[in-house]
This record gives sequence, structure tokens and C-alpha cells, in this order.
Amino acid sequence: MTHRLTLTEVENAHRAIDPVFLNTPQYECEPLSQHLGCRLILKIETMNPIRSFKGRGADWLLHKSTSSQIICASAGNFGQAVAYSCRKKKVKCTVYASTTANAFKVQRMRDLGAEVILFGNDFDTAKQEAKRVAAVNNVRFVEDSNDIETLAGAGTMGLELLKLPFALDALLVPLGNGALLNGLARVMKERSPKTKMIAVQAAGAPAMVESWQQGKMVAHEKVSTIADGIAVRLPVAQALTDMKELVDDALLVQEQTIIQAMKLLSTQAGILSEPSGAVGVAALLESKKMFTNQTVATIICGSNLTEQQIKDWL
Repeated sequence: MTHRLTLTEVENAHRAIDPVFLNTPQYECEPLSQHLGCRLILKIETMNPIRSFKGRGADWLLHKSTSSQIICASAGNFGQAVAYSCRKKKVKCTVYASTTANAFKVQRMRDLGAEVILFGNDFDTAKQEAKRVAAVNNVRFVEDSNDIETLAGAGTMGLELLKLPFALDALLVPLGNGALLNGLARVMKERSPKTKMIAVQAAGAPAMVESWQQGKMVAHEKVSTIADGIAVRLPVAQALTDMKELVDDALLVQEQTIIQAMKLLSTQAGILSEPSGAVGVAALLESKKMFTNQTVATIICGSNLTEQQIKDWL
């Protein structure tokens, strides 16, 4: 397969990334398997200093970078990851986030040493401003899913999933900007080609799925979902290119199902998941027949919730 991400880069990343982000738990959750009618493997990416998978790609990016200053945009988790890795390398970090961003994530970015600038009503507006400021000031702008290191970091999860003593029939992956899906899918399609790669988005933020399905850029004026980590209204063109030949299917899930999935993860698996991390389970709830008796995995990709969100949803 011809693709801009090589497995050599993924393997190099796995050797270099801070071990605190690697070799995360992956196991069958029997209570959820029984509830959903399939064999469900959970890969838990929340037990690290930033409580999300984003540390993998950010750490690899900073490992390779020679910049003294970095600007990025984030709904919160990527910004935390970049801030964490910048702090280690003593690199100045500025993160742009929307004025509606998760307050817990914003505070964590600041606690990790980032300058956080709140701009606009959503992530994509904040990202546009971050790009503008970076260009004006000749500072490196880091974009999740566009910078190859973010894909390579996510791909390291695929290397770990391949160590399971059985093959996966399907892997359901939350789809935001696309780094998680494309990094994982690149590895799985090379090493486990029979595993179906299924993208999952919230129905209230379907731009990436619609763009992939229609083969062209589809943007929306606004998004409406609690899954802030995957609430993309302006797709990254490179991510759509990366998805070609890697993705087998895509599912959109409803808000109430996402909340139901979060509750199930809490009660049946003892896992705190933010909405974005629960969409794979939500997809299984809405499409049970599609996965009956199959061995399926999903990524619990983040757990950064405010106290109020925990009260409201759990």
C-alpha cells in the first residue's frame, strides 16, 4: 500500500515515545460483551498524565522537532498533549481553543505550562486564528492529523493491538480530525487486512464521515454534539486523503446513545470516558446486528470531564 505514513515511522515512534503513554490496557470486557452480543475488546487510553491517547503523537512530534516555539489549536486533549511534551523539552507552547471549550481541559493545558488563548465559538474557528497568528509570527503551527507524527503516534496503538492472541473482526475508532483513525488503520490494514476499520462520529458533527462518503470536502456552519473531542465542522483535507483505502465503513451515533454508552462503560467496566471515547460503544449499541458474535475492539480515547459533566451524564 502506498501511503505517506510508513510502518517504519510507527515502529520508530513506539521505540521513542515516553513509556508513560505506551502499552495501555487492552482486554475483553465480559459484562459489555454479554450486553452487546459480541466479544468486545477495550483499549484504555485514559491512564496517563493527560488522560487521552494524544500524548503518543505529541511526544513523537516533539521528539523530532527542533522548534523553540509551537502554536496549535485544540478542543483540549491535543493541547494538553502538546503542552506536556513542550514542557519536557522547554519549548514555548501556545494553544488556541474556543470560548466554549471544556473548562477542565483548558485549565489542565494552563497547568501544563501552555499559554491558552480562547477565540471563537468552536474549535475550527480557533484553529483558523491559530494558523493566522502562526503565519504572521513565523512560528511553527502543529496540526493534529496533518502533521505525520500525530498519525504515527496513534499507529503505535495498532502495534500493541496486534499483540492480542486473536484477530479482530472489526475496530471501531472515534473520528475527529482523523489522526487516530488513520494512524491505526494504516497499521491494521498492513498487518491485519481482514480487520474492518470503522469510523464513528457523532451525528451532530458528521462532516468527516460525509466527506469520506461523498468523496469531496463537506463542511458545516456549526456542530451540535457533546462529543467535543470529535466535533469537527471543517475537515482536514490531508486526513480525507489519508482515509482512502484505509476505512471500510462509517457510522454516526446519536447523543442519547453516547450518554448511554458512557454510563455502560462506567457501570460495567468501571471506566470514566468522555463522550468522544464512548462513541465506539455507542455504535455497537445502535448497530448490534452488524457485530453479533464478532470480535470487536474500540479505543476509549479520553476521560477529561468536568465535575458538572459527570453529574449531568453519569
